[in-house]
Amino acid sequence: MSALASLRTMRRPAWLGPFVALLVVYTIFAIITPEHSFLRSQIFLTMARQSVVLAICALGMTLVIVTGGIDLSTGSLVALTTVVVAKMLKGGSSPVVAVATAVAVATAVGAFVGVCVGRFRLMPFVVTLGTMAVLRGSAIGLASEQKIDCDPRGLDHLLEASLSAPGIWIALALAALVAIVLGYTRFGRHVFAVGSNEAAARLCGIDAGRVKILVYAISSLLAGIAGVMEFSTLTVGDPTDSVGLELDVIAAVVIGGAPLAGGEGSVLGSVFGALLIIVIRTGAVHMGMPSWVQYIVTGVIIFVAVAVDSARRRRTRS
Repeated sequence: MSALASLRTMRRPAWLGPFVALLVVYTIFAIITPEHSFLRSQIFLTMARQSVVLAICALGMTLVIVTGGIDLSTGSLVALTTVVVAKMLKGGSSPVVAVATAVAVATAVGAFVGVCVGRFRLMPFVVTLGTMAVLRGSAIGLASEQKIDCDPRGLDHLLEASLSAPGIWIALALAALVAIVLGYTRFGRHVFAVGSNEAAARLCGIDAGRVKILVYAISSLLAGIAGVMEFSTLTVGDPTDSVGLELDVIAAVVIGGAPLAGGEGSVLGSVFGALLIIVIRTGAVHMGMPSWVQYIVTGVIIFVAVAVDSARRRRTRS
């Protein structure tokens, strides 16, 4: 890579593109929505609350994609978490015990997936596709094929309609923590090394299998926390919830500048990607657009984001 290309890379961080796209899309909706409703403070609050689950899941998916992997079980894991929390609350457990158990279950699932991918070297796509089906079926069976109604016992306040909602600040704290781990720790350097060239990483003494186990465990732990936030908004255990969430999460990370080939990724970029998806959906609702238009617009933005990122990579290699 030439010195000039290196300077370009330093001046253009990976998160800059998604951030600019977020500003542009938000500005467009602010101008064209009826009565400029997009500029109201209540809209900011609504979008912040709606982005919490997607953003927290995207934090974990960023780690997974940086290693060159993928996780299709995120949506099913979020749904299972809501069911476990509701089931335990209904059985008389305290909120702390219910949340701790649900997150522990989610983390154990991630560790199992990590062992399959990292130690047995099975394809992440196949492993997580199977896990997605198993978790969804487990959630439906645990809930006896219906929603579980229960007293949320204070968990509904996690994402209450207020800027002081704990869930929003928890998401921000988790984003900062993951960014620090990925960017400033030895483990973070190992994650990038494994994603860039796993064979070379192994020759350098990095235990790639261990790295992948930890990455999938952390990703599932974060998905479990996101599931608790989802329960906070639903206040029921819903085994059919979050179908397709994993695709939105992957889209947020890709929009954020992380290639599916691995080796690169940005926590800030993934957060901006998640916010962009939420802004598009909220703006489409305010414009009275049908849901199918929202999907098309989101898909087009993903295509554009990938095309721009590919062009940027070609320039930096030249």
